[in-house]
Amino acid sequence: MDILNRINSSNDPRRSDRVHRYKPSTAGATTNPGDDPTPDYMNVLGMIFSMCGLMMRLKWCAWVALYCSCISFANSRITDDTKQILSSFMLSISAVVMSYLQNPQPMVPPWSSL
Repeated sequence: MDILNRINSSNDPRRSDRVHRYKPSTAGATTNPGDDPTPDYMNVLGMIFSMCGLMMRLKWCAWVALYCSCISFANSRITDDTKQILSSFMLSISAVVMSYLQNPQPMVPPWSSL
């Protein structure tokens, strides 16, 4: 057995004195891995599209706002402010409801007339 170990160690190209243990880089230490800005961006986009849907009576903006609110909710963390997420949802739902109350006709997408 001892002879077998010597043969294997002489054929082993790895150098045990050159082996270094992995250490994560310190450049990524300033940001946390759980710091994903996607929910915040989608929340802001949802509010912008909601206001466009309400003010300009654009149904597609209201639907995009609802979509952005769903993405924001799906990607939110437990520590996020629930009041802000709920207000974004309510604003986007009210934009959809108000746009259909003002004009109950089916939505005509802007790209359909091209």
